[in-house]
Amino acid sequence: MKKIIYFLAFSCIASCQSTKETATKSLFSPIKYSNTITADELKTHLYIVASDSMEGRETGSIGQKKAGKYLISQYQKDKIPFPKGTQNYYQHIPAAYLNAKNNDNLPDSENIWAYIEGSEKQDEVIVISAHYDHVGKKDNSIFYGADDDGSGTVALLEIAEAFQLAKKEGHGPKRSILFLHVTGEEHGLHGSRYYSENPLFPLKNTVADINIDMIGRRDEAHATSNNYVYLIGADRLSTELDQICTSVNEKYVHLNLDYKYNALNDPNNFYRRSDHYNFAKNGIPSVFIFNGVHADYHRKTDTPDKIEYDALAKRAQLAFNIAWELANRENRIVVDKK
Repeated sequence: MKKIIYFLAFSCIASCQSTKETATKSLFSPIKYSNTITADELKTHLYIVASDSMEGRETGSIGQKKAGKYLISQYQKDKIPFPKGTQNYYQHIPAAYLNAKNNDNLPDSENIWAYIEGSEKQDEVIVISAHYDHVGKKDNSIFYGADDDGSGTVALLEIAEAFQLAKKEGHGPKRSILFLHVTGEEHGLHGSRYYSENPLFPLKNTVADINIDMIGRRDEAHATSNNYVYLIGADRLSTELDQICTSVNEKYVHLNLDYKYNALNDPNNFYRRSDHYNFAKNGIPSVFIFNGVHADYHRKTDTPDKIEYDALAKRAQLAFNIAWELANRENRIVVDKK
């Protein structure tokens, strides 16, 4: 009888300890890792990604490929691998695909991907996306694309580094995360469309897409403060995704969330104009994080010296915290809208 009592007591202690550890992990605050996303590191990356040597990162150009190599070098430095089941950091896209719709005479290009495997729900994947191409050179002038979308590009590097540090310290995401730098956005969302048609992980296992496109500046509607961001699309397919965006912002970041461009009758139609749309149209809950258009949009004057790095850091932190919640919550979010 005593042996049975001792066994039951030990089992209870072990079970309680296990439950406590699980609860501790699920309740662990992401703020420590969110705070590693800094204005200084974002600035260092962006002055390279949007430098003269990248020549405006036209889709498939030497400059874009050079930018891609820089991104890969940072993932390698942080020991963040390419996805399992692949041979390298590239998803190659043939010129025939890129030119099939508009015939822009583009060469072969590549999406670039990096991957952190989940600790418990490995087959469920969160995608964090940004396009790393821009419009290249015109009349011998470089169109730097610092905000569009150098800002989103470098945000992915910092978000990935933060998640990798969390994993190293035993707080890695429960679900897997794919960091996806897409090409061809400026010519018709080609890179994200190619991924959605040739997904590395089944779309049915893709929980959500967080798309970051232009988060380093402010627009005229927010001339007096950069402490805002536009959220587009979060409520189109999933009530839970919209609630998560709101709640993590209130808890950790404290930006003013602007839903102006989320309106169904938005004349700019931004919902269909960035890479999240190729996920959303396939039924994957998606949110587009955006600072709005400014006077330097698609001009050679979109340079890294005009980026407001404090705002870039806060918006990248918002994206990180949304991803953290999506990756670590007990149940994947539900698609409850058409």
